Amino acid sequence: MLSHEQIWTAIDRLAERHGFSASGLARRAGLDATSFNRSKRIGPDGRKRWPSTESVSKVLAATGASLDEFLRLIEARDGPPRTMIPLIGMTQAGAGRLFTDEGMPTGGPGWEEIEFPDLADDRAFALEVQGDSMAPLYRDGDVVIVSPTAGVRKGDRVVVRLAAGEVLAKELKRKTARTIELASLNPDHEDRVVNVSDIAWIGRVMWVRQ
Repeated sequence: MLSHEQIWTAIDRLAERHGFSASGLARRAGLDATSFNRSKRIGPDGRKRWPSTESVSKVLAATGASLDEFLRLIEARDGPPRTMIPLIGMTQAGAGRLFTDEGMPTGGPGWEEIEFPDLADDRAFALEVQGDSMAPLYRDGDVVIVSPTAGVRKGDRVVVRLAAGEVLAKELKRKTARTIELASLNPDHEDRVVNVSDIAWIGRVMWVRQ
C-alpha cells in the first residue's frame, strides 16, 4: 500500500531531480505555488492531505517525467537510484567526434563519468560549465545534466550544438518551423536567432549540480 509519506517524498525527489524547489515545481505545473508546501500536507484538523491525481498528472507533464519514473521514486527507500553519466567540458562539446549525429555522447576518449541520481534517461549526459557565458545562473565549474531526447518548449534552458561545431547554452525564447530564438542567460552575451537547418542537436537542461 502506498503511504502518504512515500507520495510526497516522490514529489520532492522529482522536484529536486529537475532543479526545482517544491513550490517551484508547483508553479511550473500551473498550480498554486503553495500547493506542495509541507504545511499543506497536513490539514488543520490533523488529517493527512494527499496530492490529487490531477496535480500529479500536471507535474509529470511539466517535467516530462513518465509515470514509471514517478513510481520508481515512490519505491525508492534510501534516496533516488544513482547511475554513471558521461561528462565533458562545455568548451570541448563542439568537437564532432564526441557526439553522434543524434547528439548522443560517443563515450570514447575525452569523456569522463560522474555519479548522479538516475534520471531514467540512458541518453543523458553532463557538461561542466567553463567560463561565464551562463552566469549568473550557472557558474564556472557547475555541472548541467542535458537530455537530447527530452522535448523542449519556451522557457526551457537548453544546450544547442550547431552543425559548424559551436555550442550555445541559453534559454529557449521562441521556436518556429524555421528558426529558434535563444535568450542569453548572461546579460553581457547577445541573444541569438538560429536557423533550424543549422542545428546539429538540441538538448534540454534537466538538472544542475552547483
